This record gives sequence, C-alpha cells and structure tokens, in this order.
Amino acid sequence: MRTETVESICDRVLAGEDLTPDAGLFLLQQTAPADQEVIRAASDRLRQQLVGDPVTYVINRNINFTNICEQHCSFCAFRRDEGEAGAFWLDLPQILEKATDAVARQATEICMQGGLNPTAKQNGRSLDYYLNIVTGIKAAFPHIHLHAFSPQEVQFIAREDGLTYADVIRELRDAGVGSMPGTAAEVLDDEVRKILCPEKINADTWLEIVSTAHRLGLPTTSTLMSGHIETPAQQIRHFDRLRSLQQASLQHDYPAHITEFILLPFVGQEAPKSLRKRVGRDQPVLPDALLLTAIARLYLGRWIPNHQPSWVKLGLSGATEALRWGCNDLGGTLMEEHITTMAGAQGGTCLEVADLRQAIDSLGRLPQQRDTLYQPILSPVGYPS
Repeated sequence: MRTETVESICDRVLAGEDLTPDAGLFLLQQTAPADQEVIRAASDRLRQQLVGDPVTYVINRNINFTNICEQHCSFCAFRRDEGEAGAFWLDLPQILEKATDAVARQATEICMQGGLNPTAKQNGRSLDYYLNIVTGIKAAFPHIHLHAFSPQEVQFIAREDGLTYADVIRELRDAGVGSMPGTAAEVLDDEVRKILCPEKINADTWLEIVSTAHRLGLPTTSTLMSGHIETPAQQIRHFDRLRSLQQASLQHDYPAHITEFILLPFVGQEAPKSLRKRVGRDQPVLPDALLLTAIARLYLGRWIPNHQPSWVKLGLSGATEALRWGCNDLGGTLMEEHITTMAGAQGGTCLEVADLRQAIDSLGRLPQQRDTLYQPILSPVGYPS
C-alpha cells in the first residue's frame, strides 16, 4: 500500500533526490486537478532551481533536405518513394541558398535531417554524400553551428558503407557537425517500436549511438514522441533510459552529453490510416502534454537541465503554457519545417524573434537568446537583453 503522497514525492525531488520509476508512474497517473497543480508547481520550482527564470531561444533554420526514404514508419506522413508525387531531394546549391537566407536572418544554427535515401551517394559512399553537404555549408559559413543527422541517419550511413558508428560520427564531427539531434528515439521501448517504426534502429542501438557521440565529443539532444500507443509505464521507462544514459556520460567524464529534452506530442492528421485510427485523434491533447512535460522535468531532474516544448506541435500558446510546467526554453525560429507540418500540425513553420520574445514576456520571464549549446549570446539589434 502506497503511503507517499504527491506532495511528499515532489518534496523529495526538490530536495535533490531522483524519482524512482514507481514514483514517476504514480505522479503521471494523477488526474485530480489539485494533484496536477502540485506537480506543475514542483516542476516549475525545480526549473527555477536548476536554470533560473530566463527563457532561452535560438535563431535557427531547419532544412529537411530530402523526404525520399527507404523506411515506412507507421506515423510518418513525410516520407516518399523516389519518383512519387511530392518527393523532393535538395541539391547542395539549394541547401546553400537556404543557409544563406538563414545567415542573413541572423541564424546561429542550421538543423539538418532527412529521409534515408539509398541513392544519395558520392564516390559510391553514403558518408561522402553527407560530408559534401557539411563541408559545403561550413566553407560558406564557417561560424554557423550544424546540428545535424540523427542516430538513425548515423546507423544508415554506417550500414551502407560498412563502417562503425564511431567512424561515421568522427568523420561528421571533423567535417564540421557540431551536435546531433536526439530524434528517431520515438519511444525507447522495442514493443512500441515494433508497431511505430519496425524498420528503425532498436532502443539499445539508439542509446549506443548517442553514447558514442558523447564519447567522441559530439553533444546531442533528446526527445520523446508521446501520445499515441505508448503506456504511461513506457513513457517512464523512456525517461529512465535517457537519465541513465546521461548519468553514464557524465560519470565516464565524456567530453559531451545531452543538452536538452524536447517533448514531441504525436500529430496524426495526415498520418497513415492504420495508426491514425488506432490513436483516434489528429492533434495533441494539451493537458496530457503539459502533465508529461512536468513529469519529464521531475524525472530527468538535475541530469538534463534544459527542457523545450514544441511550438510546431502545440502551437505557440500551448508551448508558452508549457513554460509554466517545467520548460525553460522556447526552441528556435525554424524558418521552415516539413516533417511535422506534413503530418498536419497547426503550429506553423516559422516564428520571428519578436514572436518568441513576446510569448516569454507575457509570463513575466526574461527572454535570452542562446546558441545551440545553451551559451547566452547578445540579443539581436532592436531587442533589449
């Protein structure tokens, strides 16, 4: 019989203890508004303890360079076969055109991810194709930070070229990639992955690749795609695996680690019909996303201090509300976004700096521009620091 209360569990977290899986699941299952308010307030206090009151944001551009993909994830409305209507594949001049526009708009980061296209090779190698993109951007814009290529893309390149994960990560790092997106994690539970993304890497491989990146000095982010077929216990298991990974990277004194956690609520409006029918709705349920946001803050604790909502998935108003549920970062301007938008997200594809700062100001919090690795930088001209 459980004797602990929501209040006592939250108090222990605020005192510096790590949530146990059992306690995390207990909090996640609370439905009473009063209990959820206790959880919200605790997550907000923990956020303040760890990172203070400023809310950060980054000026960045998202470039999805192709949607041609060999895999068939059950949630994906983005992928196309080569030659299919709607398929696209940007060449390097097109990518550089987008990068040029981003730099002109004061971007400090370019985020790049794409489909897994087996024909995307140079000199007969997948890695050379990716390296050509990286070196092309860095030659034109040496100071831009490239946040690029997920663990799934690393595995794809390694498989295609007969390389180790470390080989691929090292080459990308040395060419100019500055950090790795923690996407393709979906839910780190193989029973879920068998339904969502049976062709993707399994949970252990995702963790192995991210750990290898940390060992080789490449920071990563981390994500959870939530609100579809996963259970609360599987959500907690996902948080536990992320926390353990971060603890191991820090305990081994690796030169890099996870910089942030981002909750990615499922958008199913244009998803394949089988999963859409199983989930039974098209857009995220904001109260569910907010509670899970708070639990993520409490569970990941002091190990992953930066938390970001997705304004693309929740809308700017929903993401702004998430700043009261443990988040301290509002993400980036993006400038364009295709993967979630093609799934039917209603949050838009581009926000101006003024939009982000106004949302932060509405909560009485201080906006602070940052770089990809959460170092503060000077605010753009016209915006007081």
